[in-house]
Amino acid sequence: MMDSGISIRRISDDDWDSIVTLEASTYESSGLSEGPVVLKSRASASPATCFVLEVSQRIAGYVLSLPYPEFHYPDLTRAEELAGRSCPPWNLHLHDLVIADGFRRCGLGNQLLQHLTAMARSSRYKRISLVAVGGSDTFWSAKGYRAHHELLLPKGYGTDAVYMSKKI
Repeated sequence: MMDSGISIRRISDDDWDSIVTLEASTYESSGLSEGPVVLKSRASASPATCFVLEVSQRIAGYVLSLPYPEFHYPDLTRAEELAGRSCPPWNLHLHDLVIADGFRRCGLGNQLLQHLTAMARSSRYKRISLVAVGGSDTFWSAKGYRAHHELLLPKGYGTDAVYMSKKI
């Protein structure tokens, strides 16, 4: 539990309506929305690394992250299939971090990112990677993430998508 009625916890089955609504409101207009089946598959692949952020018992944000080999990333059009895939335990891919409109610019994204980073560090991950979309690479650069422009991403991520990573 954190101060001011803010808590971060693992995702439960009852959270999915709120998560799907937040994800759609953030990504639908840019064509990046994945839909409930695909979103749930990401969390099912690594439930210990996916969280919701609550403010006064209302979901105000979420993060989906899962182990992925460095320089690899989820296919936005397909459900996650980790079974049988060999995945070194040192890279955690931050697939999605969303804060609801009414809660943005209050530091909640930073709290969620700090929580994820602390969990990753304690779980012995060495690096966190992500794909910055919609011009968010400047935000992630300010958080210490380094762009890997040499890596070409599929068009499905958008024309301005940038693979980024940070050693933790």
